[in-house]
Amino acid sequence: MPDFKDDTISIGAFHAVESGITVVCSAGNDGPDSATVVNAAPWILTVAATTIDRDFESDVVLGGGKVVKGEAINFSKLQKSPVYPLMYGKTAMKSDATEANARNCISGSIDKAKINGTIVLCESKDPGYSLFEKEEEVRSQGGVGVILVDDLTRRVASTFKKFPAVVMSSKDVPEILSYINSTKNPVATILATVATPKYKPAPEIAYFSARGPSQNSENIIKPDIAAPGVNILAAWMGNDLGGTPEGKDPSMFNVISGTSMSCPHVSGIAAVVKSHNPSFGPSEIKSAIMTTASQLNNDKSPITTHSGATATPFDYGAGEMSPTAPLQPGLVYETTTVDYLNFLCYHGYNTTTIKLIAKSIPPNFACPNNSSPDLISDINYPSISVKLGKEQSRNVSRTLTNVATGDGNSTYTLSTSIGGKGVNVHVSPSQLKFTKSGQKLTYYATFSTMAGSSVEGDVFGAITWSSDKFKVRTPFVVSSS
Repeated sequence: MPDFKDDTISIGAFHAVESGITVVCSAGNDGPDSATVVNAAPWILTVAATTIDRDFESDVVLGGGKVVKGEAINFSKLQKSPVYPLMYGKTAMKSDATEANARNCISGSIDKAKINGTIVLCESKDPGYSLFEKEEEVRSQGGVGVILVDDLTRRVASTFKKFPAVVMSSKDVPEILSYINSTKNPVATILATVATPKYKPAPEIAYFSARGPSQNSENIIKPDIAAPGVNILAAWMGNDLGGTPEGKDPSMFNVISGTSMSCPHVSGIAAVVKSHNPSFGPSEIKSAIMTTASQLNNDKSPITTHSGATATPFDYGAGEMSPTAPLQPGLVYETTTVDYLNFLCYHGYNTTTIKLIAKSIPPNFACPNNSSPDLISDINYPSISVKLGKEQSRNVSRTLTNVATGDGNSTYTLSTSIGGKGVNVHVSPSQLKFTKSGQKLTYYATFSTMAGSSVEGDVFGAITWSSDKFKVRTPFVVSSS
């Protein structure tokens, strides 16, 4: 991952933000491993990807009528009745192949004479081979369909187009194998894709969505926000003939997944926020989107990752973006250009290096003498990240600006939540009383480890300010130093 001074996206984004232009970037597709997020400069709005409440379902029908649900986009023309022989990849093993390779349908491992005209069940325990390579192996050897097992991609609709292929989760495999092993002549069919709305639970964090913390800026939570990035219907090249059904013109659209799909959702919301609030700069727009995000799915339960674990700010930043709440956020954090310049100082740059990134620097600007990465926690950002050692405390402050329309009189009451052991957070004051629009008020947060204890892993929580109209939520993470 390039450092900020060597990263053309970071440098170009800094110039844009200096000119009042909001920059929204993808978090990257190298998840689910931690510390994989990219485009993590604090002046960039960094977007993770989540699933949507629409499933592209392609079902397998076993002999006897049992239906096992899968996911894929295919234009299967197989009969709807289960009349095609069903075989496990291991059973079709070539004499010179290994059992492990045959189970996974690795190229050169399955016998063409055995699978000709059959549907083949292929496991996915070898990450060195993609689903599409396994589909190609079955298809090239005369198979009429393939059932692929992959827990990671089960909620991401792989596009196989004309060939009947479907992706199952590993929990469905025992049922299929039990049927194969208990039946003399097992049969099945694969049904063409059907879009299923109101799928639950959704959203969940896409397996590929890159995760925090950032390797370049651990004292800033990244990504900032999450948005729909799985199975998104998007414009496509009109001359793409690959997989186009016979007699059909190439489609102008495609179903695509990636943080490059979630990023435009946030870009669009940012534009709408700007149109409703012309005075907002990039940091106010970012703040409005982050502080109004949701942390719940359509089951009213906490958003989870692809594995079912509760998502954290390192997965989705402030949460899943709302398409409407950012239009009237109530309060916003303004992060100034000087904040960003100080960030670069705290990161370890001197003013000579900073001039390689910033378009202009105020004449009287100088890096603070005590610059250190720990001070990054102090910039006026819509999230908070601090590091603590054993029996340590850390004070940070944040300033909120009242942007509510009307007479500007409003009172916000504090609430805090924390989801871990060994850490306390104290915020003062307990109320913020605004008397006019545009007024700025500051609060102070003290994070501390309990007596005799250290931070266990990463402890996540939130500071929330609530009025009778608005709720302004700021996520935080406390990590061990």
